[in-house]
Amino acid sequence: MTAPGPATGEMMTPAAAMEHAKRVVARMLGKDAFSRWLGIEVVEISPSRVACAMTVRADMLNGFGVCHGGATFSLADSALAFVSNTHGRVAMSIDNQISYPAPAREGDRLTAVAQEDSQSGRLAFYRVEVKNQDGVLVAVFKGTVYKTKTDHFKAGE
Repeated sequence: MTAPGPATGEMMTPAAAMEHAKRVVARMLGKDAFSRWLGIEVVEISPSRVACAMTVRADMLNGFGVCHGGATFSLADSALAFVSNTHGRVAMSIDNQISYPAPAREGDRLTAVAQEDSQSGRLAFYRVEVKNQDGVLVAVFKGTVYKTKTDHFKAGE
């Protein structure tokens, strides 16, 4: 079983595709000061699936004492960014929506699992579920990305 390679369209083995996805995500996280400031860790990487986690800090709480929706959104959005780029081409978010079925609280360890639903041509569609350490669903995020023709790595890199 092989998967198309990013730069030349050559086929990659599953192991090579996995390694390539890890390289892309590592490079992106290295340049993503905001995700690092939030304390986001990438805990799982594979082509078409990424999991990120962060712990809700006191400075992430809103006026009601629960995690600000923007912090949860940012975790889900970072997971979307990483997963949508695992194939090696630069992908940019063009539409997102989020629902918050339950609150997250200070000290909660949130994990966002982002998975590709489908792709066609230049668009790809993703779903991100954010759960706390008890498995309670705190957010459901859907994102659409535009896939550019730009590779993350130049040939030979």
